[in-house]
Amino acid sequence: MNQEDIKNIRNEYLMASLSENDANTDPIKQFDKWFNEALKAEVHEPTAMTLATATHDGRPSARIVLLKGFDNNGFIFYTNYLSRKGKEIAKNPLGSILFFWGTLERQVRIEGTIEKISKEDSVSYFQTRPRDSQLGAVASPQSQEIASRDILDKKWQEVEAEYMDKDIPKPSYWGGYILKPRLIEFWQGGPSRLHDRILYKKIDNKNWKKVRLAP
Repeated sequence: MNQEDIKNIRNEYLMASLSENDANTDPIKQFDKWFNEALKAEVHEPTAMTLATATHDGRPSARIVLLKGFDNNGFIFYTNYLSRKGKEIAKNPLGSILFFWGTLERQVRIEGTIEKISKEDSVSYFQTRPRDSQLGAVASPQSQEIASRDILDKKWQEVEAEYMDKDIPKPSYWGGYILKPRLIEFWQGGPSRLHDRILYKKIDNKNWKKVRLAP
């Protein structure tokens, strides 16, 4: 595909609108509403979210992770503490997550601080994971350079043999994080690129200010 063809790729957004009056006063309740509508619409991978982190001097990186829970405290995901994102979070706890539900022409952008959840909650979740996912968490030195795929496959086989007919304990280097939001933006695609953007800014421990942003 040439550059002119790429420039001409565009879609018109006509499905819905979002007004200040329609948006809940509580952004977590608004997220819950949209999330359930994404489930009902059978959006592909509705829990997939782009997690952006940065080094202590501001060099950003982003990747897709999966949402594993949310409530008034924040949004939970799990990963290897020694991965690139884990190391960045340790030195710079500011981060953002982004959901894109294209089927519904919607985005949700969330910014806040990231911290580890309790070891007990991480263990509890780890025990619910499929066994192969548990083995993968133990076997993979996430984000580290490895010489070949064969090394990873061999390690997986070694771990599988080690825990044959045994429960697999949560690795000490693996667990959950929670992003505690300070900003939450709901984006609904609109015609003529006049999209609806409703932003919630946290003003204290319980209250949010809701404003409209220009597209």
